[in-house]
Order: sequence, then structure tokens, then C-alpha cells
Amino acid sequence: MQQLLLPKPQLSSPLLINPRVRIRVRVSVRVPVQVSSSSSSSSFSKQLATETELLPNALRRKTNPLWTPRGFTLGVDLGDSRTGLALGKGFSPRPLNVLDLRGQKLELRLLEIAAKEEVDEFVIGLPKSHDGKETQQSNKVRSIAGRLAVRAAERGWRVYLQDEHGTSVDALDFMIEMGVKRSSRQVKIDAYSAMMVLQRYFSMSGHGAELVLPKQAELQDKIRKGPARDLDFLSEDIYHTYHLSDSD
Repeated sequence: MQQLLLPKPQLSSPLLINPRVRIRVRVSVRVPVQVSSSSSSSSFSKQLATETELLPNALRRKTNPLWTPRGFTLGVDLGDSRTGLALGKGFSPRPLNVLDLRGQKLELRLLEIAAKEEVDEFVIGLPKSHDGKETQQSNKVRSIAGRLAVRAAERGWRVYLQDEHGTSVDALDFMIEMGVKRSSRQVKIDAYSAMMVLQRYFSMSGHGAELVLPKQAELQDKIRKGPARDLDFLSEDIYHTYHLSDSD
């Protein structure tokens, strides 16, 4: 894995803005971006990784206050049997729901929810030990994230990994503090864990989030272009594959 730096902004003279004139200013910033890709050393990937379009929404908004995110961020807490989801666009993420799906059905359902909720990036919790090392579960999560990243890139959506160590404990403490009944905690714990992953992502302004970059150049180009303005465009093939297929 390598860190890729974006160029530092350069202004030769002060920028004067007439308050009666609305303008759009594009700012380039120097920010390290972690990229996970088997082809991250290719010239195309290097060129792509210098563009601000690859930054997580939280980091992009911090480095350019004039920019506002187009879509929401979907937090994902992947488990062996259940997957918790949370949604946010700033510092107040909320638990969404819990999915009892695996394999292809899970991936397609995530895309379906992303289209419905106007999402343009996924933040998936990456399991790590207390000393920051990855575990066997980390490999499973990376595998799922890699497959999802390919499908998401077709729509211009980005997938990131965020350290989730300790978020389950934080989620349980939060539910107790909020007065969630004991009988409901086990049912909702995964969604609240996903919320804590998003809370960490936003509180760190996207620093430490790792981009999962598909190796195909054409998919990288779609990520650079971003999603269509109208995000409600779930294709028929996804719909029929999810609703008509009985296989995982």
C-alpha cells in the first residue's frame, strides 16, 4: 500500500469575490490518501489518485469548506451472519437497519439501499486487534469490500475501509445510555456498531479511511467522474438478480 499526495494549492494573488456574483472555485489540496488496489502502481492509478474526487466526503469537506457532499455516506458493519447499516452526511449519523443476508444477495441489497438513500460512498468497518493489527476477519471483510467496490464503481460510488476496533463496545454503551431496552440491544447492536464506525469516520474527518480501488482502469474512471446527478437509477439486472435468484 502506498500514500499518494495531492498537489498543494497555489494562488499568485489574493482572490477577490464580488458578493453579487456566484462563482464556483475548485481547490486542490495536499492530502495523503491510502489506496488498496492490486494495480495501484500503474500510471493510470497514480494519475487518478492525485484527484480530489477520490477523497472521502468527510476529508474533502474539511479541506474545502466551499464543497458540499452530493450524497450520503453508508456505514457498514459486516458480521458472520448479520450486517448493520447506518447513514450520515456529517457528524450526526443514525442507525438504519440490519440485514440477514450473505454473499451476492448482501452485495446487491447494499447497492439497492445505496440507490434508495442517495448514497455516494460506503464506509465499511475493518476489524483490527487492540494493537492495530489485522485479523482473519479482516481478510474476509477486505474480500467483500473488494467485490462491492467493483459493483459500486459501475455507478461512480466509492468504497472505504475504516478501523472499527472497539466500536461494538461503544455501540453497547451508547444504547445503554440512550435507554434502549435489553431485549432490543441484541437486535440493534449491528446497526449501532455501523453508526459508531461512521461516527469515528466523521470525527476523524476521513483521515485513516482507506480507499478500495478496483484494478480496472474503466472503473477507476467512473469513480473519478462520480455518480449521476439522479441517483435513483437502479438497473433492471440488479433488481431481477436480487429478487429472482435463490442462490447466495
